[in-house]
Amino acid sequence: MKRPFFLLAFLMWMPVSLLAQTNQSRQHLLFDNDWRFSLGHAADPAKDFNFSLETIYSKSGNAANTAANPRFDDKAWQAVTLPHDWLVKLPNTYSPSFDVMAHGYKPVGGYFPENSIGWYRKHFNVAKTDSGQRVSIQFDGVFRNCQVWLNGFYIGRNESGYSGFSFDITDLVEFGKDNVIVLRVDASQYEGWFYEGAGIYRHAWLNIYSPAHLSPDGLFLYSTFTGDKATLHAETELTNEARKNTTLQIQTRLTDRSGKLIGATAWQSVSLNAGETKKILQQIPAGVSHRWSLEDPYLYRVTTVIKQNGKISDSLQQRFGFRTVEIKTNGVFLNGQHVVIKGVCNHQDHAGLGSALPDYMQYYRIGLLKEMGTNAYRTSHNPPTPELLDACDSLGMLVLDEQRLLNSSPEYMSQFERLIKRDRNHASVFIWSIGNEEGWIHTNSYGKRIAQTLIAKQQELDPSRTSTYAADVANVFNGVNEVIPVRSFNYRQYAVADYHRDHPNQPIIGTEMGSTVTTR
Repeated sequence: MKRPFFLLAFLMWMPVSLLAQTNQSRQHLLFDNDWRFSLGHAADPAKDFNFSLETIYSKSGNAANTAANPRFDDKAWQAVTLPHDWLVKLPNTYSPSFDVMAHGYKPVGGYFPENSIGWYRKHFNVAKTDSGQRVSIQFDGVFRNCQVWLNGFYIGRNESGYSGFSFDITDLVEFGKDNVIVLRVDASQYEGWFYEGAGIYRHAWLNIYSPAHLSPDGLFLYSTFTGDKATLHAETELTNEARKNTTLQIQTRLTDRSGKLIGATAWQSVSLNAGETKKILQQIPAGVSHRWSLEDPYLYRVTTVIKQNGKISDSLQQRFGFRTVEIKTNGVFLNGQHVVIKGVCNHQDHAGLGSALPDYMQYYRIGLLKEMGTNAYRTSHNPPTPELLDACDSLGMLVLDEQRLLNSSPEYMSQFERLIKRDRNHASVFIWSIGNEEGWIHTNSYGKRIAQTLIAKQQELDPSRTSTYAADVANVFNGVNEVIPVRSFNYRQYAVADYHRDHPNQPIIGTEMGSTVTTR
């Protein structure tokens, strides 16, 4: 009987989440409509729109005779709306390949080159009045190995199927004219051993903003308490991408969810040289705050406002929950109260829908889990879609937010940094996970060194939380477990007591203790 409430809660909040967000300068525009899609081919260049036959990287803007050319005729392609998962509608197929079995018996991967490449194209216009602003394109998730072109210019590549990414396209946009963006998505390789889908399966956005602006994901909010009195801390990065020096004024405001002002900082003047980025620290005493909890997930609003030459040039509003989380050897404490974690591991796909979920499904799923008695959600085994965390913030669900791979190479450090900076303002996130079951390395010096690097980055970007690593090993201390702040166990229930005896000062959490192949 509680389900209508959860859906109603989502519908009441939906205008803030889904519609175009604009202010005096910044525009955050939903970019989901009017795409064209076609399958390519991983093994036959002629069926892949000549991608491997043409030299398209030899000169800037040379998309040659391929689908990346803005003049390519895509009228015969399928019209699609994002989020889009091209794999879910393909027929189930038997194959002796483990990959096919692990991915829902869908025909994708090396044995099925005809289904493993997807091309997307979209025509769009940016108003002539926006000339002089910065423009970026943002994708919350594309599975996977995605290459992007704009107006025939190659923009870049994103490897991960789970980490969001954005590209500044200011120099390549034609203001007041037709623009064409093209993506080639290669799902031949997998990142998991579970259904992952294929395509632009999360939202896309067009961002237009002032050259001197709030840095992307550059706002970090956290709170401290003295007794019952809270203080909001705001660390804000400002970037000047103009070709001349400038001075900005910044103010941060805290309101309750009805819009009543709780407090605001004084206007602070910040001088920025051309190309410079600065971090600004601000505080707002919040008095006796209404704390976010599992039973009462109350969310305030924090608005950061930027002025330039006396006019508002940029602003950003985020929801924020005041709460404390402590992870000790005797348990998890939310707002000083012991919470027995009753969690579930969840992949992001949903039966019949694949990986491209409507936003309301996130609220529906979290609502069902709460009805079941669940109070924690592990994003197994990858960065989640932002809308999942919005649902957990709104409905009161703790989240263990997980990195896809235990790796400290530049590629995976970039993914880890994007994960933390994007998600660190969510009240629901109570702990980070740096990886899952890395059997090749997690008990040796490779794993230890990689873990130390990831932990240091996590503490740099978010010192308000701690981290764990989901280990499928028994009473083993060498490697990752030597350095990870919170020891996790996957399945090895019989070893927990012995490990705790040998390492009594290290908190322990069960990250994956039951499934269809073990008892609970």
